[in-house]
This record gives sequence, C-alpha cells and structure tokens, in this order.
Amino acid sequence: MTLALTLPGDTLLYLLLPIYAATFGVTLPEAGLLLAANRLVRIIGYGWVGRFYERRGARVACVLAAVGAAVSTFSYAVLSGLWPLIVARLIWGLSFAAMNLANQALPTSVADGLAKRNGRSRAIIAVGPTLGLVGGAVMAHFLGPRSVFLTLSAIACLAPLVAAGIPHRLEKAVKGGPRFERPGAISLWSFALGFTMDGLFIFGLGLLAAASYPKGAVLAAGLAMALRYAVEVAFSPLGGHLAHKYGARRILILASLGASVGLALLSSDGWLLWCAMVATIVLRALTQPLTAPLVAEAYPGPERVRALARQATWRDIGAGTGPLAAGFLFQMATPLAIYGGAAILLAATSLMLLCISPSQRRE
Repeated sequence: MTLALTLPGDTLLYLLLPIYAATFGVTLPEAGLLLAANRLVRIIGYGWVGRFYERRGARVACVLAAVGAAVSTFSYAVLSGLWPLIVARLIWGLSFAAMNLANQALPTSVADGLAKRNGRSRAIIAVGPTLGLVGGAVMAHFLGPRSVFLTLSAIACLAPLVAAGIPHRLEKAVKGGPRFERPGAISLWSFALGFTMDGLFIFGLGLLAAASYPKGAVLAAGLAMALRYAVEVAFSPLGGHLAHKYGARRILILASLGASVGLALLSSDGWLLWCAMVATIVLRALTQPLTAPLVAEAYPGPERVRALARQATWRDIGAGTGPLAAGFLFQMATPLAIYGGAAILLAATSLMLLCISPSQRRE
C-alpha cells in the first residue's frame, strides 16, 4: 500500500514530462535525463539502501521513503528547471529503492507461501499506477500536468501513515562481495528483462499508441501504459499461485521464453501485432512476482537482502539503458531487427537460469 500510494507520481512523470517539457522548464534532452536520473541514483545507491534497511529495519526505511516520495511528487507540481527537478528525482530514486527492497524482502522472509504473497503484493502495488495513469491522463488533458502532481502529492501524504504499520523487522547484516562483481545468471537475466521489457518494449508501446491515435496522444499513451499495470493487477497473483504450485524458476523461465516470442512478433502487422502486444504484457505481469522467490531460493536467509538489492541494480541498469538505446535504434533499425534482437537476448538469459539451484549461494 505504501508503494501503491507513492508510485503514481513517478509513472505519470514518464507519461507527461516528454509531452509537457516546456511547462516544466526543460528541453526534451533534459526531460530524458530527468527520467533516467532516478534509476542512475539507484544503481549507485542500492547498496547503501540495503545496508540501511538491515540496520534500521523495514518500518523506519519505508516511513522515510514515503516522506521522500511525497516531497518529490509535490516538487513536480511546483518546481521548474533542470536542477531543482533533478534533486526531486534523486530523492524519489532512493525512496523507491527502499520501498522496492522492502516489498521483496518482507514477503520472502518466510519461505512457506512466499510466491503467493509476492503475487498479491505486486497486484496491490500495480493498482496505484493503473488508476493514476488513467485519471492523470484525463486530468492533464483538461487541466494541465501541474494539477495532476498536486493531486498525487496529496494522496502520497497518506503513505507515511500506512508505512508506520509495517513490521519493525531487522535483518541480520551479512558481508557482501563487490556490488559490481562479474554478473551471474540472475543478474544477466535481470539486466535483459530491464533492457527489453522495461526499456525497448515500453518505449515502443508508447510510440504505437501515439501513432494509432495522434489527436489524443496523451490519453492514448496513458491508457497504453495503464494497461501494463492493470494486467499486473489481474495476472501477478496468478503468477504467484503457479510458482507456489510448480516452482518459481520453472514458471519464470517459461514466462520469459514466451515473452521473448511475443517480442519477436511485435515486428509483424495487423491482428498478429496486437495479439503479440497483449501476450507480452500478460507474460511480463506473470514474471513480476517471481524474481524475489527465485533470489530467495538461490540466497536463503539474510543473504537474500543483498542479493535482492544486487538484482534490482542490474534490472535498473537494463531499464535505464533500454530507453536510451531505443531512442537511437527506432530511428536507425527496422522493427524486426530491434525486437528480434531483444527476443534473442531475453531468451538466452532466461535459459541461463536453468543453471541456478536452490542450494546456490553465489551467482
């Protein structure tokens, strides 16, 4: 609930900032930098956030993060210019890191039923962006983007009150290796998922919606992005249930391979293109709650907190570089080359997960 109340501010910025860049006093290149800034700070800061989480516990980390999230969302409503908004994005990046880590570490702290708990957690989180994107797109269309963030900041002020009810759970601190050691199978798959599904696919999804409905680009792009989260609400619990019954690694690999097929078919036309888009969104939703159980199997006990932070770092690296690469690739290469290459990358790293065993301690 804490993350569901605060996440809409970030998701709406991805929708509104490129379209209303002048309203926020930035250029389009500066808008791209602002959208990447929160991921860049997480790449650097996840290790620090993980250590703070171990020392102070989930409740303290999430209360502070919720306050930071509310401040950053309010900043989008009142501030203009690159540097003030950069500060707001850095605050949000560290705040999201703490809440994201808690939403993975707490459900996996007890092995029994962890996949089901994580599936429910992902569904609850996705409700916030789903409603925020739909309502925010309509509000921005009629009232402008500032009013959207002012409303969302008021909603985010409820998050610290919710976070106060989180268990005060301390994790036993463990010594971790270098955070940027040679990546193993989980890290490589996390990077590939971020690069292809959070980067290239979401970038192309917005382009597809805007091209199909040019007169209502904001509404079309907002609905397309909301569909991604709405599908998570519906299918994340199913993914958790399937993982509980058949094993997280098995379902994760099958869903990732299916998503790679969907990516490859995005270069087609007509009804096959739309079927591939829907299938890819659904399979992505199935994978969302499965990463934390997979990491918990490979790194049982307190080691999983550092492992979860490391996995999130590599996904952020992929998700941060994906849109940057997409901006060049969609101008230089054909859809077949772009989506075909993405499909090969995701499929290859998914098959590497076959090497992960429950007793493994290091990637």
